[in-house]
Amino acid sequence: MRFDGRCHCGNIEVTFETSKPPDALELRACGCTFCRRHGVTAVTDPAGRIELRLRQPSEVSRYQFGLRTAEFLICRTCGVFVAAVSTIDGATYATLNANVLQERSAFSRPPATVEYDRESAVERIARRRRAWTPAVLA
Repeated sequence: MRFDGRCHCGNIEVTFETSKPPDALELRACGCTFCRRHGVTAVTDPAGRIELRLRQPSEVSRYQFGLRTAEFLICRTCGVFVAAVSTIDGATYATLNANVLQERSAFSRPPATVEYDRESAVERIARRRRAWTPAVLA
């Protein structure tokens, strides 16, 4: 299955490929202040693929906070948070804000509330390698 999306102005475009139907994918609502303030509903599929296309890379903020183990891609033009990416041992992984997908309503499963504040950098990187979606930045 293929799902396309973008930030509000279209500067950051995304394609999310998964073999699972949307209602079988776990959605997450992270309790951190960043995700709460952006209204993020996160989705990943370790067996899937995410392609992120940055139309004007200079208009994309790569925000880091906390342990600085990921970059949160936010459009500088419209302010929408699209995805977080982490490069681990040369491979890129991402978690996607499902709210940017055109077919957002297909992702109807209630999100599980998660807290990652107690993770060490090593634990966080291991979780991302295991649970996030392989990604390509174009």
